[in-house]
Amino acid sequence: QVQLVESGGGLVPAGGSLTLSCAASGSTFSWYFMAWFRRAPGKEREFVAVINPSTDTTDYADSVKGRFTISRDNAKSTVYLQMNNLKPEDTARYYCAADRILTTSPIYDYWGQGTQVTVSS
Repeated sequence: QVQLVESGGGLVPAGGSLTLSCAASGSTFSWYFMAWFRRAPGKEREFVAVINPSTDTTDYADSVKGRFTISRDNAKSTVYLQMNNLKPEDTARYYCAADRILTTSPIYDYWGQGTQVTVSS
């Protein structure tokens, strides 16, 4: 079992930056692919970014490439999402997820409760 707790969301003007954190507990953090998803009102949950547990290889949704950076600190069992040049369309609830298998589909075994990001225009 993995427990995930996100933090760092908030209200930010367009063009601003935020860093989300996700603290994991309950299992060996370095075993898991860690990902961020988001869900905007009235929309499906969508993939944002994922990071490989051993190589730190990353993958991003096209909509955030060049603006968002995912990183992890295995010693702290924490994954981060640095978000720059935020746009109103980035407004969503952001979820951290963990799985032993790499995927960009929202079928991860473990999920956090989410943190709200609101970008004002």
